Amino acid sequence: FFKQKTAYEISLGLVGSEMCIRDRYEPVHGTAPDIAGQGKANPLAMIMSFAMMLKYSFDMQEDSQMIEQAVQNVLSKGLRTLDIKQGAVKIISTSEMGQAVIDELSKLIHSVLSDRNTGCLLIIPEVVNKKFNDVFFVKLATGLAHLIGIPNFDHMSSKYYARFFVKHDDQSDSYLRKAYTNMDLHTDGTYVKQKTDWLLMTKLEEQNVKGGESVFLHLDDWEHCKEFSNDPVGKQSFVWGSPKSKNVDYKVEHPVFSEDMQGLPQISYIDQFPEPQSMEQGNFLQKLSDALEESKNKLALPLKPGSTIFSNNYFWLHGRKPFNCLLYTSDAADERSSVDLGGRRII
Repeated sequence: FFKQKTAYEISLGLVGSEMCIRDRYEPVHGTAPDIAGQGKANPLAMIMSFAMMLKYSFDMQEDSQMIEQAVQNVLSKGLRTLDIKQGAVKIISTSEMGQAVIDELSKLIHSVLSDRNTGCLLIIPEVVNKKFNDVFFVKLATGLAHLIGIPNFDHMSSKYYARFFVKHDDQSDSYLRKAYTNMDLHTDGTYVKQKTDWLLMTKLEEQNVKGGESVFLHLDDWEHCKEFSNDPVGKQSFVWGSPKSKNVDYKVEHPVFSEDMQGLPQISYIDQFPEPQSMEQGNFLQKLSDALEESKNKLALPLKPGSTIFSNNYFWLHGRKPFNCLLYTSDAADERSSVDLGGRRII
């Protein structure tokens, strides 16, 4: 982006500057009070300053690059604010320019989530301070979710997100909240009528524990994918219910395995909710659970608080290892921002 400043005759409205005092990042053009409220201000420098902050203060290189690419895509389409008008371009307002960048960023995230070779985004904050609290993380996750689409309504929480605590003692009816129980590999939305194309998970806080690593498995990396996805039983209609805590008063029916438009296998499964209607279905589910959990291609990541996972819900399964009741030490966390697994990359 910065290499093309001269080609676009970039004005002050496009240039972000790094202020070294306390790692402050701001546009060099100031506040422009003479055009306040007129929709003429160029927001790109502010957006690029934010990208610069991610890059230099938080070491979030790929996140920064995605924002920069979104800005570049907008400019490549010939969209301009008045201060950078040049040739046959379309002049748009401040809010329209901001929305154009958001739209391009949404497309970039969609491309990662829908790509069978990736399908997963992992956002890990390299710096954590007191301002990064649970309220901030909920707001951040909400903003990220709306880049992809409108979230499903969660009946358990009566909100468009579900927040729950995993504690030492738990009397609930869901093993998702059991600290010392392995959360087996699964996909989300198996027991509701709403389609669940993707999921977003954020770890808000963590105290006095070790373990609890997040576990992932890409369907194409699973050793037994062909065997189970081609089994006729897996394509039968299964009944799926849910515990009372989910507040869902109906049951749904769908197969464990289906195919996408390219004929590639997709999975919709969680071991806690199916209600097999025959011994054949029961045996299939037991063998499926064992084969998933015994996979040698599972990826276990110790994620620090504030970490957010975006994942495709059709070919990525997720789970969690049991926690250990010990004092948590941050140096136990793997702080890599990307992980390679058999040629597949979580970004």
